[in-house]
Formats: sequence, structure tokens, C-alpha cells
Amino acid sequence: MIDWARVGELRAEIGDEGFAEVVELFLDEVEDVVARLRAVPDPASYEEDLHFLKGSAWNLGFSAFGALCQDGERRAAGGQAGGIDIPAILDSYERSKDVFIDGLGELAAGREPSAA
Repeated sequence: MIDWARVGELRAEIGDEGFAEVVELFLDEVEDVVARLRAVPDPASYEEDLHFLKGSAWNLGFSAFGALCQDGERRAAGGQAGGIDIPAILDSYERSKDVFIDGLGELAAGREPSAA
């Protein structure tokens, strides 16, 4: 669900302070798109929204969520936006976010995050 190796790479690249800023920005920007998809899903914007979410997800190690976004983006690009399971994508984000936040707590305590 979370690619902790990617998380570690990013932290090493930008440092702890920069990493904290990236996490905050990621959550703010992704939450905006997720809220829009939840409140007013618009199949005409799925390709663009899912492309954005995919890139954000993979940059921060949300591998399962990113993969679902990639699949949805491809479907939307192929004219199959109606077949995209937006609730499943949003559920994956929420579960991934919970695992990620728990894992960050484990890292702060000096433990390795679970492999979920």
C-alpha cells in the first residue's frame, strides 16, 4: 500500500523539514481533489483529476492508490469514464493515508513502519 523505500528516498533527498512541508502540501492538494470527486464527481474531469492524483500518490509512496488512479486515468482517456469506480479510489486514498500517518508515527518513534 505504501512504498516506504520511496518515502525514505524522498526524506533523504529533501530532509526532515522539507519532507514535512511536502507531506502537508500533498495532503492539502490531494484532499481538495478528493473532496471534489466525492461531492460533485464529473466524468469529464476524471482523466485530469486522476492524473494529478496518480503523480502525487507515486511521489509520496502511495503505491496502491497511485495504481488505481493510473487505471482510472487510462479508462477516462479511452472514453470509459463511466466505468471508473471512484468510491474505490477514494477508499484506497483514505486507507493509504491512515497507514501512511501511522507509519510516520512509527518512524518518529524510531521503528520501521509496517509493510502494509
